[in-house]
Amino acid sequence: MQSKAATVEAYVAELPEERREAITAIRKVLLKHLPKGFEEVMAYGMIGYVVPHALYPAGYHCNPKAPLPFMNIASQKNFIALHHLGIYGSKDLLDWFTAEYPKHCKTKLDMGKGCIRFKKMNDIPYDLIGELAAKITPQRWIEIYEENLMKR
Repeated sequence: MQSKAATVEAYVAELPEERREAITAIRKVLLKHLPKGFEEVMAYGMIGYVVPHALYPAGYHCNPKAPLPFMNIASQKNFIALHHLGIYGSKDLLDWFTAEYPKHCKTKLDMGKGCIRFKKMNDIPYDLIGELAAKITPQRWIEIYEENLMKR
């Protein structure tokens, strides 16, 4: 379910109340904890956090005109999704997150390669999301991204 919203504010405004509260809370945590240099944008119909062209002129290899994606949050049909490409690109970060998750949540971790799904709005681990957001600087994300790109 991709939104056609042109701004983050418009995206949030179109959500049902329960989802609006959860997305707003996640967004607040991300904006507080993401290291300096990431920018908030609308990307792929979701709220995105990217490395801007000013820091990484090469952009995203799939579309060099787009900035390098890092994280996205989205309200999907049955859950809120937190897409974190750092978890996908760094086994150490993935291992840390999967070990920490049970310390913060009663529910079982529902996760794909880089997508964490939250089905219960009252069981979102905001503190853990903040810790996760703070773990990678834009410079470190560029290094991880390029290391993984060269493996292809």
